[in-house]
Amino acid sequence: MRKIIECIPNFSEGRNPARIKEIVDAIESVPGIKLLNVSSGVSTNRTVVTFAGDPESVVEAAFRGIEKAAMIIDMRNHIGVHPRFGAIDVCPLVPVSDVTMEETVEYARKLAERVGTELSIPVYCYEHAAFTEDRQSLANCRIGGYEGLQKRLGTDFDKPDFGPASWSVSVAKTGAVTIGARNFLLAYNVNLNTTSTQLAQSIALDVRESGRIKKDPETGNIVLRADGKPEKIPGTLPKVRAIGWYIEEFGLSQVSMNLTDLSVTPLHIAFEEVSKKAAEKGLRVTGSELIGLVPLNSMLEAGRYFLHKQKRSTGIADDEIIRIAVKSLGLDDLHPFDPNTKIIEYLLAEDTERRLADRPVSKFVQLTANDTPGPGGGAVSAAVAAMGIALAGLAANNSAHKKGWQHKWEEFSDWAEKAKYFQQTLLRLADEDSSAFIQLYNALNMPERDEQMTLNKKKVLAEASKAAINIPFQIMQNAYSCFDVFNQMAQSANPNTISDTGVGACCAKAAVEGAFLTIKINALNCSDDTFMQDILQKAEQISELADEKFESIMQLTERKIQGLKKKSE
Repeated sequence: MRKIIECIPNFSEGRNPARIKEIVDAIESVPGIKLLNVSSGVSTNRTVVTFAGDPESVVEAAFRGIEKAAMIIDMRNHIGVHPRFGAIDVCPLVPVSDVTMEETVEYARKLAERVGTELSIPVYCYEHAAFTEDRQSLANCRIGGYEGLQKRLGTDFDKPDFGPASWSVSVAKTGAVTIGARNFLLAYNVNLNTTSTQLAQSIALDVRESGRIKKDPETGNIVLRADGKPEKIPGTLPKVRAIGWYIEEFGLSQVSMNLTDLSVTPLHIAFEEVSKKAAEKGLRVTGSELIGLVPLNSMLEAGRYFLHKQKRSTGIADDEIIRIAVKSLGLDDLHPFDPNTKIIEYLLAEDTERRLADRPVSKFVQLTANDTPGPGGGAVSAAVAAMGIALAGLAANNSAHKKGWQHKWEEFSDWAEKAKYFQQTLLRLADEDSSAFIQLYNALNMPERDEQMTLNKKKVLAEASKAAINIPFQIMQNAYSCFDVFNQMAQSANPNTISDTGVGACCAKAAVEGAFLTIKINALNCSDDTFMQDILQKAEQISELADEKFESIMQLTERKIQGLKKKSE
């Protein structure tokens, strides 16, 4: 998976299109990010920009947007109904894929320090990026708003985390900014077969974390705690905010939720709980609606959850898992659901025409036959191994759904998942090998017109040759690891798939040897003898072990085929 974080800065300008464009243009000037949404409000005099990309690019884009906003927005003249703290009111970073919250905190603090140091703007870090517990709350960080900032900066207690801690003409113009790291917030509505707002709100009170106020069942009076405040019955879904409302456009009521931490309450659990509470009130959920974008992993988790409920294998293509999620959640109830425009990772996907793994087989073959560098033997080895392990996935999925084998579905689903993992890894390595060889080819053809250029060439060539050895070595390792899956399928899978398992093992064997040959030829350009000898020794061991496992699987395959032959006679 690609490392992706999202950034949603809120700028205190919603009325001047030219200024808004300047800020957005500054953000978009950074390669590696994609603009997802720009939403402005006249009465709030505020613009919310949403963009995403790799972490380093997102941090740079956020800085440029903040820098531009600080130049063109004067908070001394700002009027709007929305509470605000500065020209850049709040700037959260959100981990989307393959990035931990801890890493996101580091990026947020890195951005905060740079804004404070280079732009001389007071910065308060909030939520996960906060340095103190009281500043985890965004409300606490912005207490008093812009108007109260001058007084706050004069106290040691309210000093910002970065930037100037005193009032000045510059700070009066920009105000302060809150920069933080928070979880992905998913806006999600569940549709009900009723027009009753009251029933929808009752379900919302049942499920939302804050719950409902407790009342005496006999008198109907509010039950008070010892401190005089109303006692509450907590809801069933932690990290969920919810209300019920009626949507005139569709003639139905919804439970509208904000899922503030998908690791605590994921999409499918929220759907299931609302469905349960609706049924208790004699209602039925007809579908649901995602507002904005959703992380890929949330859709895959939902699809796997419903497949498990059906006792079906989850080791299938992501597209099919997502289709199951869409249908099970009823995400196409009110609008068509297009994964390519609703899933963040798909919306951010790079041009697939540049990826070998996404090309038709015929195009892959044609590119290989060209006289240009890459794809070569390493990439072809990876692709062959990926096709081979896909056959093991076929055997596992076929066995998971075989009539009379229902009790074995989970076992084979796990093996199908393993096969899918190797398939995806090997396809990625096919692309990486092609790129590594192109870099080696370019390094070999660098000019050597003077001593400095010769030194540069040696340095670049040393790095490129190691990459061109490391990638096919990883292909060897993964192709060899596939034999465990082939062995299990040969022993326990549906006997009718035994030839597929055998063909897959042949592909893995060819991939191990093909990647080994690629290592040997690229090792000729490696000047690091210790590194080269270590890799060659390990590769030789893998090759010998692969021979043993291959022969064992072939013998088992032949015996099973003979057994099927006798059975049919």
